[in-house]
Amino acid sequence: MESAMLKVAILGFWHVHATGYAETIRDHPGTELVAVWDPDPVRGVEAAERWGVPFVRDLDTVLSSDVDAVVVTTATVEHADVMVRATAAGKHVFAEKLLGVNLAEVDTILEAARGAGVAFTVALPRLHEHYTLTVDRLLRSGEYGDLTYARVRLAHDGSIKDWLPKRFYDPREAVGGALTDLGCHPVYLLDHFFGRLPESVSAVYGEMTGRGVDDNSVVTFRYADGAIGVAETGFVTGGHSPFTIELHWNRASLFYGHGGEAFQLWEDGGPRSLRETEKDAPTPFEQWVAQTATGSVEDANLRAARNLTELVTMANESAATGRAVPRRPE
Repeated sequence: MESAMLKVAILGFWHVHATGYAETIRDHPGTELVAVWDPDPVRGVEAAERWGVPFVRDLDTVLSSDVDAVVVTTATVEHADVMVRATAAGKHVFAEKLLGVNLAEVDTILEAARGAGVAFTVALPRLHEHYTLTVDRLLRSGEYGDLTYARVRLAHDGSIKDWLPKRFYDPREAVGGALTDLGCHPVYLLDHFFGRLPESVSAVYGEMTGRGVDDNSVVTFRYADGAIGVAETGFVTGGHSPFTIELHWNRASLFYGHGGEAFQLWEDGGPRSLRETEKDAPTPFEQWVAQTATGSVEDANLRAARNLTELVTMANESAATGRAVPRRPE
């Protein structure tokens, strides 16, 4: 007997990833896009017409319907209200990052998610890619010693070529600029590689295109043992800036992305190719759909999402004040 299709509504087309999620819902054999809601009716109607589904003006109407699950791609500032209401209505939730504006909001969302018996997943896609899984294997082996330095860079030309929507430059809706959006990926990767939160965060933000938020950003994380992590991002990279990972242990160094998608490992003073690499894992969306059968949550995913909000919040504070921000005790 075939299982029923999961009826999914998209809540908000504020985020540029909403269109990609609509395509994913359409293409996944177990999901069906059935409705769109957006607090901006013009944007919502346009999206609904594009995907051939009804636009529902009232969020409560969507949440009281027979929709099984929702993808939340509203502005970050609206996440807490929308996600708490969705979980209270018993809907499975797939959430775009950042999860919330601050830790208090995130904890409210996570408490609601854990108590509702629904599947709740935050989209942190690069944790499931082959390069991260390959690094994980090397870190677990312990054969290269302690991790002393890690750097991750991800940037694009969205501000130079002006293809990002204007709402991405609204500091209230977006809760920041390049670091809060694209920079989330380097931040959660560094948090994952080090496996612990830093003692302090220092950030330098640049604003080159005059839109009121950072479009060029560097954040450093200082750990208790002296290790350092560096996250780089920006919307003003018009030339060649590949996604790169750079790791240094006591006894070896690893580079990814500097010459295509190959790894290069330096050990004993010389380079060698790393031929044994992992394969991509199922995407966060695919894992979420599977989890809807049991209404389960993955603690590691929610913990990573909480850490991400904490680190980005600290980075924003550091950039605003011009000083390192120590991590506050729980």
